[in-house]
Amino acid sequence: MKRKIPEVLTLEEQDKLLGIFNKRYYNSRKNKTMVKLFLNSGLRLSEMLDLKWRDINLLTGQLKVVEGKGGKDRILWVNDNMLEDLRVWREDQSNNAAQTEYVFSTSCGGRLDKDNVRTMLYKYSQKALNRKISPHLLRHTFATDLLRETKNIRLVQKALGHEDLSTTMIYTHIVDDELEQSLKLFRQK
Repeated sequence: MKRKIPEVLTLEEQDKLLGIFNKRYYNSRKNKTMVKLFLNSGLRLSEMLDLKWRDINLLTGQLKVVEGKGGKDRILWVNDNMLEDLRVWREDQSNNAAQTEYVFSTSCGGRLDKDNVRTMLYKYSQKALNRKISPHLLRHTFATDLLRETKNIRLVQKALGHEDLSTTMIYTHIVDDELEQSLKLFRQK
């Protein structure tokens, strides 16, 4: 089966998107934290919506994906900056919403709706980037950035929870521009 090379956000676009959220408003703070977690973890939309506080260790940064795609669990870690954002978000959530087990919830404490999250992301990305993006594009962005940084396709495979490496290999085509530069400079004397 032929696979299309996924679209990703540049670092500049990621900064623009994260900068569009108005921190004065509760929902905006929630949405920014969620988008930032998408970019820092590569979670699927359903995994993000099912994420519970008990699955995040706010001391170590360990994040457990429970019954991700295919019913499989996996362990991820988030960096200190994201961990601090999650701590702040938890405090904010406990002050402003009904008690809930979900990391991102409705004001009544229920599970968020997939369509509402997609609509939120479309709205903010249209404002920030003049185009609509999806939660899955944020997953592609995470995978591409992780591959660029680590140069380890197996690590990307494990982080994304892909069973088959061929599914992850699509991201190697995105970093071909780096290969081009390296090959052009190779053995120049």
